[in-house]
Amino acid sequence: MKTYKIKTGIMMLGILAMLTLPDMAEAQRMRGAAAGRGGARPTTTRSAPQRAPAARTPAAARPAANSRPQTTARASNSSSRPTVNGGSSRVTNKPVNNSKVASIKDNKVGNNSGNNIGNNTNVGNRVNIDNSKNVNINVRNTRNVAYRPPYRPYPRPPVIWGGYGFSCFRPYYYHPYTPFYWGPMWHPWGFFIATLATTAIIVSVENQKYHYDQGVFYTESDGGYVVVEAPQGATVKVIPSDAQTVEVSPTVNNYYYGGTFYEKDNGEYTVVAPPAGATVDQLPDGAEEVKVGDQTYVKYGDTYYLPVQVDGKNAYEIAQVEEAAQ
Repeated sequence: MKTYKIKTGIMMLGILAMLTLPDMAEAQRMRGAAAGRGGARPTTTRSAPQRAPAARTPAAARPAANSRPQTTARASNSSSRPTVNGGSSRVTNKPVNNSKVASIKDNKVGNNSGNNIGNNTNVGNRVNIDNSKNVNINVRNTRNVAYRPPYRPYPRPPVIWGGYGFSCFRPYYYHPYTPFYWGPMWHPWGFFIATLATTAIIVSVENQKYHYDQGVFYTESDGGYVVVEAPQGATVKVIPSDAQTVEVSPTVNNYYYGGTFYEKDNGEYTVVAPPAGATVDQLPDGAEEVKVGDQTYVKYGDTYYLPVQVDGKNAYEIAQVEEAAQ
């Protein structure tokens, strides 16, 4: 009986413990939480509201503050403006000279062009040229060249200067260049005249129209006429009577007037290149003295003339100029 009571008491204690232990645990938890709030309460600082960061443009994409818009898209003046002759700013193309002599770099001695003739001379009243005097020709050679080779070889080697050899038959004899005038009807290259005389004719050379009168060739320009270099290949029936006879070879003569050489054939006169080795007495206005080594030549157009003496008189020999052998 006693044993039964002991067991019953133990069971009752166990049941009581099961009922009271959860309440004690909850009370202990609540006390711990309350103690935590009372002893170590954190400060209640309010955090500042956060703003969304402003969108920033990448540095590479933002233009500089003081930079101006680029102007690379604007065309330059040289290409945006219309030009003539395939891009050249010149109104007319410069005549192409295929002569090697034209590329020589000259050492000019000085300006010895003589007296200048007025550029606005009005000769008589304006007249219409008689079309019955027009001359249309078949051109044999219209490219102006500096000279024609001589018919015989030179007796001594050429003078070498600037990569070119200058050959002449006669010895050098310097005398100052003095321009020569062939009378009131002759004019140098570039001379402007308002009207032409009734004796002028039209000469067509490779579809280019020239006006010819008494040894002078003109082209129309700015309401008048400008003297130009005689076009090689042009043929006329008459040249001035005071033209100089020039010996080209023992059997061939040319005629020289105002810086132009003519060859006679079937009663007509054709403009030809200067014959190397031949001599002339005078050179026209527009030539210039140039240094060739220690010698002084006179250059007219692209042709070089060596000062010489012929029968005790001053003259000029047409030089042959060729590239020197390397």
